[in-house]
Order: sequence, then structure tokens, then C-alpha cells
Amino acid sequence: MKLIETEKTSELARQLCGKLKLDFPELDMDGFEEKVEGLLQVKKEFSVEQLYHQMILSAVERISAEEPQWTYAAACLYLERLYRSSSQSRGLDPANPYRSFFDLIQNLVQKKLYNPRLLAEYTLEEIQHLESLLDPSKDKLFTYIGIVTLAERYLTKSHEGRVYELPQERFMVIAMTLMMDEPKGQRLSLIKEAYWALSNLYMTVATPTLANAGKSYGQLSSCFIDTVEDDLRCIFDSNTDVSTLSKNGGGLGIYLGKVRSRGSDIKGFKGVGSGVIPWMKQLNNTAVSVDQLGQRQGAIAVYLDVWHKDIHSFLDVRLNNGDERQRTHDLFTGVCLPDLFMEAVEERDEWHLFDPHEVRRVMGFSLEDFYDEEKGQGSFREKYWQCVNHPELSKKTVPAIDLFKRIMISQLETGTPFMFYRDTVNRQNANAHKGMIYCSNLCTEIAQNMSPTYLEEEKIEDGKIITSKHPGDYVVCNLASLSLAKAVQHKVLSRTIKIAVRLLDNVIDLNNIPVLQAQLTNQRYRGIGLGTFGWHHLLAAKGLRWESEEAAAYCDSLYEEIAYHTIEASSDLAKEKGAYPYFKGSDWDTGNYFDKKGYKGPLWEQLKTEVSYTGIRNGYLMAVAPNSSTSLIAGSTASIDPLFRQLYSEEKKDYKIPVTAPDLTAETKWYYKTAYHLDQHWSIKQNSRRQTHIDQSISFNLYVRNDIKAKDLLLLHLDAWKSGLKTTYYVRSTSDSVIEECESCHS
Repeated sequence: MKLIETEKTSELARQLCGKLKLDFPELDMDGFEEKVEGLLQVKKEFSVEQLYHQMILSAVERISAEEPQWTYAAACLYLERLYRSSSQSRGLDPANPYRSFFDLIQNLVQKKLYNPRLLAEYTLEEIQHLESLLDPSKDKLFTYIGIVTLAERYLTKSHEGRVYELPQERFMVIAMTLMMDEPKGQRLSLIKEAYWALSNLYMTVATPTLANAGKSYGQLSSCFIDTVEDDLRCIFDSNTDVSTLSKNGGGLGIYLGKVRSRGSDIKGFKGVGSGVIPWMKQLNNTAVSVDQLGQRQGAIAVYLDVWHKDIHSFLDVRLNNGDERQRTHDLFTGVCLPDLFMEAVEERDEWHLFDPHEVRRVMGFSLEDFYDEEKGQGSFREKYWQCVNHPELSKKTVPAIDLFKRIMISQLETGTPFMFYRDTVNRQNANAHKGMIYCSNLCTEIAQNMSPTYLEEEKIEDGKIITSKHPGDYVVCNLASLSLAKAVQHKVLSRTIKIAVRLLDNVIDLNNIPVLQAQLTNQRYRGIGLGTFGWHHLLAAKGLRWESEEAAAYCDSLYEEIAYHTIEASSDLAKEKGAYPYFKGSDWDTGNYFDKKGYKGPLWEQLKTEVSYTGIRNGYLMAVAPNSSTSLIAGSTASIDPLFRQLYSEEKKDYKIPVTAPDLTAETKWYYKTAYHLDQHWSIKQNSRRQTHIDQSISFNLYVRNDIKAKDLLLLHLDAWKSGLKTTYYVRSTSDSVIEECESCHS
């Protein structure tokens, strides 16, 4: 490493300190300057890189609840270093690091890092025009943890690890990629609008899109959901599909409720079925061995019905004690719960467990294919009681409350299983005319039609093996999120939603999903998931206490507004590009969607008429994902979660980064009551109001103390179910060390 004279290093240090003084006059720069000068005196020779490193560390260690603005000062220093590194890679002057956008694209296409379509679809003049729109001043919006996260994980680097791309270029390349196939007459204006939304941090796209848009590798969708048929070929084909998607960075939800239980018969031989656990072991091995682009191991959640005979062993798979042959520590679990079971828990009634294969053979139907169409009555409970009362059908009877205790024990030890309230979900399914929803995804925010893919025929023809499959509905999640605090306070919510919906809709056509039934499903329903983050940030900025009726009422009105603009944006797209293929007969088509939600008034009535007349572009529209990493980039609070702490540390490989609550001041700190000190029933009340307006679901965590009484945790779950929540995510107790996040769904 080339060393420079102390005098030259000192001059650079003075220049950097001078910039910080101008940008942050409210900060105590004298103490910072003294620290830097002291470091220079202690060590006689400093490289420029070492100087930046030491100055950044000195700024970072000053980040506190009293002086949160130091995070922006540290970010400015980090950016100066980033500009220098990128300029060295590109042969540019660090004083003008954003110059020559076309050369960057050309260079990275040659290095096989960017998709050649960027050069094929855009002319030199168009790219030069887009370069003129790049606004380096937007880099000053990043907090320190935000720019570090973006730079380390998302900006394009060479195979040797040298950084080339800068933040505003990443945003522009995303906009160019997702608007690539728009009509040329409006394409540049749409790119400008998308860049505006992304660069102002009014919205973020999900991790796969943020990382892979414009690249020569990777796909753009976040999560996938598969339904596994009770068939050996289907089970192993599903595992192959899981490995293919996991390799490309997707998280997965897998429904195993159709697979026969342990002790079931096979070809009439009784007691030989091995149950779902061995197949979960296979999935566990896949999750560990097929990692996601070398960055992390695969992420898979497996769901099972609470009436399945294997439910007890299923609930134990992540526990740290017991038979290791029955454990799958690297899988996440979710339980599918009908209303009837929750009623049995509340009333301390018995509950009956069945083998799905035996139900099909004896009863002639599949119990999992039914749900209660209305609260308290419907086809599921009718079929369930037929099974209970059939003399030839075997069953295992247990107290419902004991089974629920097993669920809660697992949750307090491992954070899982997630809860999926299947009747609530299916009653609100806008596309029930085309199928059923059996479970959710890895992060519990997606609820779309599902069905298994199975082999129809396999034959030899002209010396080749020809395989014919019936493609099921293999769910694809295409995600983005609105930054509530910024978009609402800057009064750009409807404008941001309009461009976000278009971006997400374009992901569907641009994506090349390697599992073909997922590609088909994506095209049939054109499902997207527009979510939100920064809810606690927004409440604090507005001076609203979390535990208040005012916050719950505001949640209701805000998410109704979001729903209106999202549906309107998709309806406008349908006028331009056509409705999704399965629109006819849907609740969107009949107007039942609006009636079920209770939407009244002239604006809603007009929108209902327009949707029915011209269609809607996307069969599924809204879903709130966890998005912790992208909310960090955008400088806000994660998802709809309460803040964990007002000041905490994000751990990196060899150091910790202090992070404060966003926009923390003497006034806002009183509204940042932290997660474990909040009454979770208020969180449920808020989420109930929010869920009313979300057509899919919400990644909703419950924060509890590790010494919570069983009856209190039970009351939380009963409240969630009665309040109309479709899913709950982790039960995060204070004894948890680190609960792994769904990276793919970060949006």
C-alpha cells in the first residue's frame, strides 16, 4: 500500500473536516478534529485508506441518542471513500465520480456483470440523457448503516471485489431494467419517475430486485410457494424445484399437508408410511447444501395442518432436545389453523387428528381442500365432522389446548411455528374462483392460490425421454415497499404507489424463472405484493402513541388510502395493458372484493365500477413483508414493527455500528416506546385495522418476554385470530439470541 507524507494526509483530513463542518454545523466538530489530529500525530505515516477508515470510525463512535446526526456525518465520510474506490476502478476523477454512465454500462457488460440488453435496448443518447438525471446529492439521504448495507451487499463489484457502481447508478439501472419493455415514447419519462421514487428513498424494491436488476445473473422475485402432492415422484420433483430456486436466491414456503402421515398404508400395506419428517430432512439438507449465490444457505418454511397425524412430531423439529433423527433445525415451520380448531382451544374441547391419505381413500375427498365459507359454518367443519363420525376412518384424539401448548412451547424456544389462519385467508381470497390457498410463504405475507404439479406422462419418443407434467399454481412473490414516513410526510404517497405498481408488474414479464410452473403461475395471476415500512417512524413523527386508539384509527385510514391508490394504479395499468388472464369471475370482476371490505362512498363506487368494466392488471396486490435490510438502507423502521431499541448496534464482521431511531429528537423519543414494553394487544388491534385493507397478508411479529405466562400468550393468539389476522410471523421472546430473517422478502 502506497504511503503518503503526514503533511499531505493532514491536509486531506482538514479538507474532510471542513466539509463536515459546513454540512453539519450543529455537531461538535472540534472534538472530532482533535481526535483525528491526535491519531495523525501518534502514527507518522498514514495511507489515504487508513485515514478514511480512522475518520469513519471516529465519527461512528460518536453516534448516540443525544447526537444521532453523526450517522449522516459518518455516511458522508464513507461516501467520499466509496467515490474514491469507484473512481480508481473506473479511471475517473474522484471529484466527479458519477461521470461517464455509458462507459460504466459498457465496461460491466464486457465483464459479464451487466445484462447486454442494457446496451441493446438503450441508445448512447438515451443513456447520456439518463446520466444527466443522476443526482449525487441524494447520496446524502443515507445514514451510515444505510450506505454500508447498500455498498457491501448491493452495489455491483468486479469478480475480484472492486467496486464500480455507485448508489444513484444502482437506482438508475434498476429503473432502466424494470422499464426496459415500456413503449419507447414514454419509457424515458417512466424511468425518470422510477428513479425519482427510488433515489428519494420513497420506496424500496425487494432484495433480489435491488441486487440483481440489470445484472447478467440472478432473478428478481423474492419468494415462492409450492404444494407437494402425496406421490413419491412429486415429492422428489418438488425438492429439485426447491434447489433450483434456492440456488437463484429465492426463499420458499412448502405445503406438506397432502403427504400421508407416519404409519399410513402404501399400496395397501399397513403401517409402512414414514410420514412428513423424512421429507423435511431432505428439504433441510437442500437448504444447507444449495446455498443462495454463495451468500447464505437456503431459506425454507414448511407448513402442516393442525389436524394432520404428524403434527406433534412436526412441532418438535426445531427443538434443541430429543431425537436428532427427528430434527430439522435449518427449516422454519408454520401451522395451518382452521376456525374450528381455535374454537376447540377456546372451549377446551377435544381435537381429532387424521391421515390425509386415509381420508382420501375412505371418504373420497381431501379434508385440506375445504374451508369455512362463513364464520361459524361452512364446508370444512362439515367434512371434518364426517371424518370424525366415520366408523372406518382411524383418528387420534387429543385435547385441543394440549396441542396448542405444544405450539406455544416451540414458539418460545425457537420463534416458530408461524400461524396461518386458513379460513380467514380463503374467505378473503379474491381469486377463489380459480383455487385455494393452503399456506403462506417463508415470511407469512403472501396468500395466493396454490395447487400441486404432477407427472401426467413420461415416454420414449424418437430416442428421447418426453416428460409431460400438469402445472400447478406455484406461487411467486414480487415485492416492493413504500417508506411511510417519507412518502406520507412529503405528500407523495399516490405518486409513489403508481410507479411502484408499474415497476412490480414489469418484474413479472422480465423475470426468467427457472421453474416453469412458477413462470406460468406468475403470468396467470400477475400477483404483486406492495408493502410498507416505517410505521413506527411515521407515528413518532406525527406524535402518536403506539398504544392508542388514535394510532389504530390512523392505521385504518392510512391503509385504506394505500389500498385505494394501489387498486387504482393496477386498474389504470389494465386499461393500458390488459387485465390478468384469470380476472373473469374473480371478486375483482364481480365487485365482491369491495363489498367484503365494506368500501362505500363515491370514490370507491367509481373505482369498483371501473375495475369491473376494464379489469385489473394484478390478481393479488398488497402484502407487507419484513424488509429489515432495505428499511435500514432507507433510514427508517422495519415493516410495521415497533422499534426494538432507541439505540442499538448492527454487528458486522469485525465491528459494531450504532443505529438510532430515525429522526430521533427530544420530542420524538417519547413516541419510540420499544417492542418488549408495548402491550401486544394494541399491536394486534392496529394490525387488524391494517389487514382489512391488505388483500394478502402481513409479516406480523409478536414481541413477548421469555417469562410470559402460557395463558397470556394464548390470549394473544386468540386475539389475533378473532381480530381477523390472516397470519402471524415470529413469536420473538426476550430469550431469543438471533432470529434469522427472510432475506429474500426484504423489500
